[in-house]
Parts: sequence; C-alpha cells; structure tokens
Amino acid sequence: MRFLKKIGALVLAGLLLASLAACGGGDGGKAGLTDVTLCLDWTPNTNFTGLYAALAQGWFEEAGLNVSIVQPPEDGASAICAAGQAEFAVTAQDSVASAFAREEPLAVTAVAALLQHNTSGIISRAGEGMDRPAGLAGRTYSTWNTPTELAMMERVVTADGGDFSQVALIPNNISDEAGALRERQTDAIWIFYGWGGISAQQSGLDFDYFYFKDIDPVFDYYTPILIANNSFLESQPDAAKAFLSAAARGYEYAIEHPEEAARMLIDGDDTGSLAGSEELVMASQAWITDQYKAEAERWGYIDPVRWNAFYSWLNDNNLVENPIPENTGFSNDYLPQ
Repeated sequence: MRFLKKIGALVLAGLLLASLAACGGGDGGKAGLTDVTLCLDWTPNTNFTGLYAALAQGWFEEAGLNVSIVQPPEDGASAICAAGQAEFAVTAQDSVASAFAREEPLAVTAVAALLQHNTSGIISRAGEGMDRPAGLAGRTYSTWNTPTELAMMERVVTADGGDFSQVALIPNNISDEAGALRERQTDAIWIFYGWGGISAQQSGLDFDYFYFKDIDPVFDYYTPILIANNSFLESQPDAAKAFLSAAARGYEYAIEHPEEAARMLIDGDDTGSLAGSEELVMASQAWITDQYKAEAERWGYIDPVRWNAFYSWLNDNNLVENPIPENTGFSNDYLPQ
C-alpha cells in the first residue's frame, strides 16, 4: 500500500549501512550532538517534507541532534527501528499492526502522525461507474492480495451495496497507475492521493476517485506514522522530544512555505528518485500541505479513538495473530505541547 517505486534492495541496504556507519551511535557524530537515525519507509516524497525542511534549516542541530535520514532495507523500517539500528522510522498503522499482535510485540511506539488522515482510496477511469465502491463489481482490481487489503475492499464494496465476489482480482505490479488505467491494463487501483492522484492529474488522465475513510470512518487510520525504538524512548526521552519538536517545526514551515519546503525536499534527496519530477513534487506539496495537520490543533497528534477503532476492526475480523489491546502502540507524550 505504497505509491513510489522502491529502490533495489541491494542499493537500499548499501545506503543504510553507509549512513549508519557514518553516523555511528550515541554522541560523537558531531561534537556535542546526539546521533539519531531516521529510517524512511520509501524513497523521499512529500510525506516527509517537514523532516527534510527541519534538516535543511538546521533545526535538528539546534535541538542538539545529528540526524541522518536513511532508506529501508529489504526487511523494512519497523524491524530496523525495533532492533535499535534506527531511533525513528516511518511506517503506517495498518503495516505495523502485525508487530503489535505478536506474542512478543516489536519494541516500537508510534509517536507522531505525519498526516492527520488516511488519504488512500481507489482510482479508476472517469465516467465508468467506479466512482463508488459498488461500481467495482464486474471490473478488474489490481491487488497486492494481502488479508487486510482484501478485507477492506470487501467491506467498502459491500457497505456500498455491491457484490465483492464479482470484482475480478488481478496482481498489482503497476508502477505507473495513470498509464495502466489509460491502457486498460486494469480498471481500479489503490493509491495515495498525495502522490498517485496528483501524478494522474499531471498526466492528464480523466479519473474518478473515492477515499476509504469516506465510505467507512473506521478506515481513517493513521498513515504514514513515525515510530520510535522503545529503549531509546525510555533512555533518552529528552532527545526524543527534541527530535519531534524540530520535526513539528519543519512541518509547520512546510505548511506556511510549501514551495520553499518542497525545494528543500528535492535538494535533500540523495537517492536520485525525485530527479526530473520537480513539477510533480511541487503539485503534490501544494495539495498535501493541508493534510499535515488538517483540523488538528497540533502536528503529529494521534487520536486514541481513531487509532483504537481500526485495531478493533482488525481484531473483530480476525486479521491479526492475536487481538491488539486498546491503546496499544502509540503515545502523544513526546510531541511538543
């Protein structure tokens, strides 16, 4: 459930190892600063603009931190964070659910929401009746074939009065959603609007779109989120708070100065994945700026009711190994007040 093409595993692993080796551990990467590694869940994109803005403006250093941003290895950002190889990592509430449902849960805690609402949904060609979930019956849908994804799809189609058994499921190996729809390789694709939707707009595709959260509020879960290593939170709570304070400052800057912040993202991208995509980045930034906080009073806040509602839905539908207890896996305690 992502929206940018991953860099190859070997390249990612090399980038990660090089970055970790460069920043070392504890104090000492830069005199007097505490080394902190942040592992992204994907290549740089506008979900992360506030982090790159804080880095470019020197706000992490002002907070006493030497921050390195690295790419995820093959086994993902959550595992790296839980193992203590990164103090922070980016994931999503749905993706990390299995980590909290284990007999021995991964030792990580969600400490901030990078976006306040779930912007994912289904894109399809305009005017073909798929602007509502029920219209997917008799059409092809490109699936990752994961239990949670399929359960969500069945739920929204059924809730809208459709027959999910009539939706033809085909493998999702798509990197260009607009191109796949235009060439009729598929009829419907799950995307995140901030990148996939804006990209489709930029390509000139005439499309329909519906958000999962608009069909069923239980699907307004948090994606993406920032998680932190539990041992780090326990041993260095002040450093964790300093990191989130600088990050919040970066996101507030991105809200007030979207074009300048987008430029900092582009300039800070050391993976090369944004090369040649300046127009898309700027358009995506203009749209996503309003999503960082939305109606929340402060950036990063995780609403316990919404967090618990999604995990209760997973529990009730037997989509996790063990039931996830209420109020598991998140904390607002490290956010600036």
